[in-house]
Amino acid sequence: MADILADRFSKQLLHDFSRIVKQAHPGFNSEQFIQLVFDEHWTDKQLKQRIRHISTSLGQTLPADYDAAIEILSAISPQCSGFEYLFLPDFVELYGLPHWETSMQALAHFTSSSSSEFAVRPFIEQDPTRMLQQMLEWAHHSNHHVRRLASEGCRPKLPWAAPLRMFINDPTPILPILQQLKADESEYVRKSVANNLNDIGKSHPDLLKQVARQWLGHDPRTDWIVKHGCRTLLRKADPEVLALFGLSTTPDVTISQFQLSEKQVAIGDGLPFSFSVRSNSSSPQLLRVEYAIDFVKANGKTSRKLFKITENEFDHTDRTYTRTHSFKDLTTRKHYAGMHQLSIIINGVEQVTEAFEVTSPM
Repeated sequence: MADILADRFSKQLLHDFSRIVKQAHPGFNSEQFIQLVFDEHWTDKQLKQRIRHISTSLGQTLPADYDAAIEILSAISPQCSGFEYLFLPDFVELYGLPHWETSMQALAHFTSSSSSEFAVRPFIEQDPTRMLQQMLEWAHHSNHHVRRLASEGCRPKLPWAAPLRMFINDPTPILPILQQLKADESEYVRKSVANNLNDIGKSHPDLLKQVARQWLGHDPRTDWIVKHGCRTLLRKADPEVLALFGLSTTPDVTISQFQLSEKQVAIGDGLPFSFSVRSNSSSPQLLRVEYAIDFVKANGKTSRKLFKITENEFDHTDRTYTRTHSFKDLTTRKHYAGMHQLSIIINGVEQVTEAFEVTSPM
């Protein structure tokens, strides 16, 4: 995925950007900027390296005075919206650590048109107490992009970012921020809070369960955050978390007509399968239905991944599910030939399993 995104920093994009800068600041040397960006090493750079390289090139062509440079970039940022302009907050990360007040304003400003979630992290590392106070203030901001930044920026294990070891070791300092946002009106913000909780639960499951018990049952928006924040523990079938959401650890069910359409599938193709679920309980039973695949890895060992199908109340009626799992290689998953297994999982309990072979493409 990162390699694909790196290609979005095209020559056309940066030529257009340089023209926008020059309109706001006629002294900007757009030709020099383009030459600096597209040097002999550009094609070898990956996503984050390209972002940083663009920031460095701006640093060589904008005014040397940081406040003056930020004033120019802030003025043009409404015309520079989207992922491709992550180099604007990255410029703050690169040059702004000694300029706290200007940088805080810039990060809040840029996050609305791009995202400052990566750029805030060096500021947290530099002065965590001051930065957490700033993020708590952002959590009260009228702009939902800024409120999301308060949560997303302090995630202990934010993807594509260096982990915040201090919060992996002790996440309690970020809880007041999440507490403020736990019933936010914006789904965009609520998703971030849930993802932050999920990060916390990977290292501190007991703390996540404590928060979940405290937050549940007061607001539907908060309930959704808690459920989504506990998703890793749900996949692991943590008994306390299952019980918290009304899921029995000993589901009384019957799985029938489980069938793989083929016993062999080539990399790049799909494997159809089907099965039926029936509850044997005398009263409706809440069931979390998933399927798991034990994927063969490059070293020949296997690694299990779960895929949710549904979570619903079941009665004595058979419910049939048909799915096709794709074995097309992705940027996030590469497939390898060998014997795999597909299993049906109900409330964390494996019900039926069948082996099949994945082969190299023809």
